[in-house]
Amino acid sequence: MLNYSLILLFREARKSSTFAARIAIVCISMIYYLGIDIGSTTIKMALIDEQQNVLRHDYQRHNASPKIVGSQMLKAIAQSLPDGAMVRVGMTGSVGMGYADRMGIEFEQEVIAAAEVVERLYPDTHTLVDIGGEDSKIIFFEQGRIPDMRMNGNCAGGTGAFIDQTATLLGVAVEDLNDLAAQSTTIYPIASRCGVFSKTDIQNLISRSVAKADIAASMLHALSVQVVSALARGTEIKEKVFLCGGPLAHIPELRKHLADVMELTEEACIIPANSQCIPAIGTALRVMKQNNTQTFHADKLTKLFNQEDEPITMAHTLPPLFNSREEYTQWLQQKQGRMCINHNHVQNEEKYFLGVDSGSTTTKIVLINSKQEIVYSDYQYNNGNAFQTFANAMEHMYQQIGDVDIAGSCSTGYGEQLLKTAFDLDGGIVETMAHFRAAQHLCPEVSFVLDIGGQDMKAIFVANRSIRRIEVNEACSSGCGSFIMTFAKQLGYEIADFAEQALYATHPYDLGTRCTVFMNSKVKQAMREGAQVEDIAAGFSYSVIKNCLYKVLKLQSVSELGTHIVVQGGTFRNHSVARALELLTGCEVIISFCPELMGAFGAALQAAKGKIE
Repeated sequence: MLNYSLILLFREARKSSTFAARIAIVCISMIYYLGIDIGSTTIKMALIDEQQNVLRHDYQRHNASPKIVGSQMLKAIAQSLPDGAMVRVGMTGSVGMGYADRMGIEFEQEVIAAAEVVERLYPDTHTLVDIGGEDSKIIFFEQGRIPDMRMNGNCAGGTGAFIDQTATLLGVAVEDLNDLAAQSTTIYPIASRCGVFSKTDIQNLISRSVAKADIAASMLHALSVQVVSALARGTEIKEKVFLCGGPLAHIPELRKHLADVMELTEEACIIPANSQCIPAIGTALRVMKQNNTQTFHADKLTKLFNQEDEPITMAHTLPPLFNSREEYTQWLQQKQGRMCINHNHVQNEEKYFLGVDSGSTTTKIVLINSKQEIVYSDYQYNNGNAFQTFANAMEHMYQQIGDVDIAGSCSTGYGEQLLKTAFDLDGGIVETMAHFRAAQHLCPEVSFVLDIGGQDMKAIFVANRSIRRIEVNEACSSGCGSFIMTFAKQLGYEIADFAEQALYATHPYDLGTRCTVFMNSKVKQAMREGAQVEDIAAGFSYSVIKNCLYKVLKLQSVSELGTHIVVQGGTFRNHSVARALELLTGCEVIISFCPELMGAFGAALQAAKGKIE
């Protein structure tokens, strides 16, 4: 693969007996080929030699920091190479395109790169199936014909994101899904065509106490059906079938279900040793054929990502939520008068009132005294059993504060009627009314109440201290807390850490108003342009509010909200979301110190109504 000028240098060096010339001969022969695949969630690298041997490969999640993780991976590769080695570099992947362009590195489309591996190294392949973090591909190879390449659109169904989402709902690590699925005895139907619909099906199975093993296996089966039905579209899948991509490499049970859906034996499938790095290997193979590909000294590889220093396009950014940590501290201090609902201790011979908010995924209880002060609260996940969760919460409360006199009790939320009947509570209240009552306690002049939970959103418009209009979201989760939580987990962050980073972003990225599934492409675009994690996190805070105001409520003007806005729901524990609402409306918002408990607090106020002496 040497060009003519190098051959001439080689000939001249052979005529010389100097040590330097001999070293030059050695260096000339040391050319390696590196493929870098930067996807939506991972970076893959593969180093090959002149004989097409894979000398080194690596696969890591980049957690929205591809520059940092990529630099670390390149450092390890450079250290493994001999002194004087030269490396030709190519790049692929959905995020890699922007990096390649700014670095001046050859870019290869990932489907073409994957096809290169098959055609060169696995010529007996008929069908290639590649499942990635946010995309999936099928390539059909017919002798004498151009490969038929097919990719999914902007849908998470049939991709690794679908797997990550299921792991989050089940409360298990992605690495544990395979062992769970291997223990399954029953497959249940799950709609895999959309993350929103699949989440509903999975949560329904969880609420019915279906075994996690069966849910895990059902998800892998549904994903396999989606890949085949959406991409094959009636074309016959014949052996041999080449399987690649991170999910197929690391989850053997997925390979098993995919083979079942394709009606093939596992023996009819080719599972290469480096299947998670196939596009990276293919990119390295393709740059081997191109003499104009940029070549680097091995010791310069570590600086490759440092060349990518183009600033974020200012047209895609929004104003910072806070200009400094001091400004955020002052903001909190200004809120203190509104944020705090007085806490007090339990006292003997006092009457107390219990409110419980039994939601689809969580149960919240609040106990107040006759002064309407919270003396006890609890927040627990239902794990599919609202009845038992409430019973456990009450038992724990009595253990903590003793056998208090509960003079009144009231339930609200998804399980209102169930708990009211089962535990003989005194009453129930519609969820929106419970939130309205809590908002009025915070601000008697309230004009608008926005409650954002994990998967639902409620908006209450108030006039003359009475409810004028109520709006709720339907099948879209883009204006809800899970919208942020899903991407925080996907980027490798706990929701609290993700939310805190948003507060101090200097260039919040404008992610627009899109559904959870389609937002993936905007996040990838942000990463291509160099946005930091905090910029993306702040962008989500803005996006949640924009989705609420303009997609769900379809506001013509923010003046419809009035000037006394109260926010509630667990999503507003993330202060960046409350601040985004202030900046987008120009109004100060009122928030309690425990926004996630406001439904239960409103139910407790209802329980106390007419009973306080």
